Amino acid sequence: MIQNPILKGFNPDPSIVRVGEDYYIATSTFEWFPGVQIHHSRDLVHWRLLTRPLTRASQLNMLGAPDSCGVWAPCLTYADGLFWLIYTDVKRYGRTSTGGASGSASLRDFHNYLVTSPTIEGPWSDPVYLNSSGFDPSLFHDADGRKYLLNQLWDHRPGGNRFNGIVAQEYSVAEGKLIGKRTNLFKGTAHGLTEAPHLYQRNGYYYLLTAEGGTGWNHGVTMARARDLHGPYELHPEQTMLSARHRPDAALQRAGHADIVETPDGQTYMAYLCGRPLRNRGVCTLGRETALQPVVWGADGWLRTLDGQGTPTLQAPAPGLPEHRFDPAPEREEFDTPTLPIAFQWLRTPWPEALFSLTDRPGYLRLYGRESLGSSYRQSLVARRQQAHCYSASTLVEFEPEHYQQQAGLVCYYNASKFHYLYISHDEALGKHLRVMTSLPNHVQTDTFTAPVALPSGPVELRVEVDEERLYFGYRVAGGVWQWLPQQFDASILSDEANAPGQPNFTGAFVGVACQDMAGTALHADFDYFDYRERAYRPDPR
Repeated sequence: MIQNPILKGFNPDPSIVRVGEDYYIATSTFEWFPGVQIHHSRDLVHWRLLTRPLTRASQLNMLGAPDSCGVWAPCLTYADGLFWLIYTDVKRYGRTSTGGASGSASLRDFHNYLVTSPTIEGPWSDPVYLNSSGFDPSLFHDADGRKYLLNQLWDHRPGGNRFNGIVAQEYSVAEGKLIGKRTNLFKGTAHGLTEAPHLYQRNGYYYLLTAEGGTGWNHGVTMARARDLHGPYELHPEQTMLSARHRPDAALQRAGHADIVETPDGQTYMAYLCGRPLRNRGVCTLGRETALQPVVWGADGWLRTLDGQGTPTLQAPAPGLPEHRFDPAPEREEFDTPTLPIAFQWLRTPWPEALFSLTDRPGYLRLYGRESLGSSYRQSLVARRQQAHCYSASTLVEFEPEHYQQQAGLVCYYNASKFHYLYISHDEALGKHLRVMTSLPNHVQTDTFTAPVALPSGPVELRVEVDEERLYFGYRVAGGVWQWLPQQFDASILSDEANAPGQPNFTGAFVGVACQDMAGTALHADFDYFDYRERAYRPDPR
């Protein structure tokens, strides 16, 4: 059986492709670097994180990109002996206007690019610039050898429809650019917010798959088809072929933004975005994840879920391919290699050597103190995805700050306005000490601090325990017993739904380590290990 989500934690906007016996899914990474996650499977049940292709400044530079901008909705295809990867680099989101689709003007900037590689692990080419007319680009390889770029069309004009349809334009491989005129293929339905196009050919039809209703609770998958690529397109008899918008009891919510793949024997599977709300708060701290389930082509030539109801499911029948497991990801990273473990990412910059090193002190991750956690430029923050509602994480840090502008520690992070940060610092009264800073996205008071706790010099272990909406911090020194801070912190703020009105929230919760030196002297902190373990719910995890 397939157990959903197949890609747990922040892995939205899946694009799936099969090459021989191998299956690959590309997902969005937004402001996290390197760009685009690609997972690999051979049986559609077991998956491993394989690579991130956008690794250098010529491909991606997100310095200054606001939260939830950066890499949106990659599309991964294979044709002509090459992997083709299309992605959007978003530079401005702006504040959402009424309904996200109409009302006052909202200027946004998104640039669409293409990179290619003969192998999935690269090296990937420098990008070809395509257009900036909208987001969610995808590349369609027609049977006659021609290629077309599709994307959502953005309309910033006041009173207009922001999501102004799905446009297509031919791409010339020889010229490395779009040619001819763009055509608006599909204006969408009354659900609105039409985006995420993928185009397929089958039995004389072009099938267009889109997402509608927005990426929240009203999300869904819409299908239309036409005899000619340029239309006109007729709607699926049920219009929405997969959604949880009318199923508040479903374990998987926010289902939409889908792509399909066929097994060698002709079975069809749909990968789609979903979210798992907390039981007590109904918010998605894990962000938008990726699920997979079989779908079938009916006698009328339309695609439907197995139950015919369009319901996303926690479990789904596997295709019966030979089982192919991968070694489990390590729970504890000792930082004993010269490169960062693949589970970890950093923010925005293509020049990580300015933020951290694994060779300056072998066996340690050294972070150089840079800008504050609120910066959109150079944050020394290295973190991994939270992939379960209940987990334990810990690290050991060696850090001797000289004043209050220097700090380092363990952080539970969603974005620059949503985090809980257990950090070590120094002041004139207490000397070296420990405290928690919380950034609250939806409160009148945006930043709160706990009372400082004095610390001796030397290494300190830091620990966090998360059980759904409850979060606790602890510490210990010199191999002593764990000491717990008395406060219970609200983990539900690290979610898509907890935000100031109109602000973007498209990623998910991360847990990791950080170091700041806001005086500009780049004092470093050394982290000996990082331990992340998922576990069962505990009433009191301390």
